[in-house]
Amino acid sequence: MEKRTAPDNHMIWAILCTLFCCLPLGIVSIINAAKVDSLYRTGDYEGAYKAAEDAKKYALWGAIPAAIIVVIYIIVGILAAII
Repeated sequence: MEKRTAPDNHMIWAILCTLFCCLPLGIVSIINAAKVDSLYRTGDYEGAYKAAEDAKKYALWGAIPAAIIVVIYIIVGILAAII
């Protein structure tokens, strides 16, 4: 099996999602991000890439609804100030 470049583990996004967005999805993202480097070092390149994609996916799933809620909150605040 050929050696590939190590995938980004997305740990920063996982931590930010945990702190500011959605705790459960952020924790799942951190767990997957923590697996990436160990899987890569053991030679399980496919597993490392899958864990990296899962970490990214769960961080996004936690961040997108939080961003939507913030935008709605801002819109409601602006409308309340106008009325």
